[in-house]
Amino acid sequence: MIISRQKSWDQILEALTGYQRVFLVGCNLCASLCQTGGEKEVLQMKKDLESSGKLVVGYRIVEAACHHLETKKELRGARKIVEKADAILSLGCGAGSQAIASFIEKPVFTAVDTLFLGNVERWGNFSEVCQQCGDCILNQTGGICPVTRCPKGLLNGPCGGMNKGKCEINPERDCVWVDIYNILKRQGRIEVFKKTIPARDHSKREQPGKVVLKREE
Repeated sequence: MIISRQKSWDQILEALTGYQRVFLVGCNLCASLCQTGGEKEVLQMKKDLESSGKLVVGYRIVEAACHHLETKKELRGARKIVEKADAILSLGCGAGSQAIASFIEKPVFTAVDTLFLGNVERWGNFSEVCQQCGDCILNQTGGICPVTRCPKGLLNGPCGGMNKGKCEINPERDCVWVDIYNILKRQGRIEVFKKTIPARDHSKREQPGKVVLKREE
């Protein structure tokens, strides 16, 4: 899930300076679960903007703002309303906002900051466990990513600063490499821990990334 948080009200108003008529676009997936861009948040944004003197000409909550074709289809269905707007305000993540901007000529602004790819621990609690580095080592680390969960991003650990199983950077946290060791030990795979993990191959994570699946004949 893409984790996001809403920008400050001052930042949103600053972005919309000079634009009076606004069309809002929410996202029913990640932004909705993060409570930054679902229907509730879009309606609240509409209320707040109108209280600030803006005119919200309409809104749409798309299923997944980052899905170019589906979002384009939904907004084309609202074309007459969208055309009345001076600007579009997206309450989806950066990917969703860019998808909208790719086919709409009007200025597209975002109301949220995109933070990280996260897991849902429980309602309202999100944690970053993957940096999408393109060179995954989970097979060697018991299903735990040290690139993300070790503050130093160590591929081989623990470091010399680990003390009684706690992290040197944040003593309130367990050292992730101790967790990895314990998991591999419980699984009877301790020999994996003894193998040195080579330096990351950064060529596997090209920017910007792009994957095109081949269609089966």
